[in-house]
Amino acid sequence: MKDVIRTERLSKRFGQARIPAVDEVSLSVGKGEIYGFLGLNGAGKTTTIRMLLGMIGPDSGAAYLLGKKVSAGRTDVWAKVGYMVETPYSYPELTVRENLELVRRLRRIENVRSIDAILAKLQLVPYRDRKAKNLSLGNAQRLGLAKALIHEPEILILDEPTNGLDPAGIVEVRELLRELAARHGVTIFLSSHLLGEVAKLATRIGIVHRGQLLKEMDVGELQRNLKKSLLVNARDTEAARIKLKGAGYRVERGDDGAMRLTDDGAIARPDNVAKLLVQANLPPTLLKVQEEELEAYFLRTIGMEGGGEPS
Repeated sequence: MKDVIRTERLSKRFGQARIPAVDEVSLSVGKGEIYGFLGLNGAGKTTTIRMLLGMIGPDSGAAYLLGKKVSAGRTDVWAKVGYMVETPYSYPELTVRENLELVRRLRRIENVRSIDAILAKLQLVPYRDRKAKNLSLGNAQRLGLAKALIHEPEILILDEPTNGLDPAGIVEVRELLRELAARHGVTIFLSSHLLGEVAKLATRIGIVHRGQLLKEMDVGELQRNLKKSLLVNARDTEAARIKLKGAGYRVERGDDGAMRLTDDGAIARPDNVAKLLVQANLPPTLLKVQEEELEAYFLRTIGMEGGGEPS
């Protein structure tokens, strides 16, 4: 698959101390892929996106879109790129429709009906005559997406695209992006700090922390990497624990007092565990395969026990 987005040891440092915001990040995204760029606030996501878009130059390394090296002076590739970075910018005194009309003219889009089409697609028709400054955060985000999509780009680069949206809006945007990739071959690069949301949408995920790309995987690999365990409880927990350990199972104590079995055999065949306990007259009161939460996996991957870093 030909790379539509590619970076080679992309790096950027800031301040007198030359602290790396992005540290030799190399990645590639193929046509029609949805690549989730995942990291805490301050991990280097937005800086990477700004370099992808030529808004700032790298200190070393390079970024390529559609095989062409990104630079501030290159304009030929931008007609095929839509983007939304950080807080969507709009002219506050202009209405939603007027903002989109400006974008249409700047993009030299001849089809005047493109505005009505994108208003409908982003559920903005009821707000078309409302000034941008009076939009809710969620609808301002929708307007930003509308501006990124109005020219039907081949590449879509989005920084926290569901920020401020309510649950229904998040689902709508998720389905829209999925359709753009699957039906129209649009290549989507999106950043987020929410692994659970990204996992529902992305075909591939890259985890960035302190400017470094720690891990890349497809969604199937992500599911395989999640830790699983069998939660077991019984009226006589201590007797059940002794019985299970005697049978060769690894038994840990869970946070809720239940026993946690991490053996692959126990997870694959919980019925064998139940049979063992029933035959010992210690019938289980709880028998449940539990999968590690996505956010816990994310924190484990970046080497944190819990909580996040300050922005």
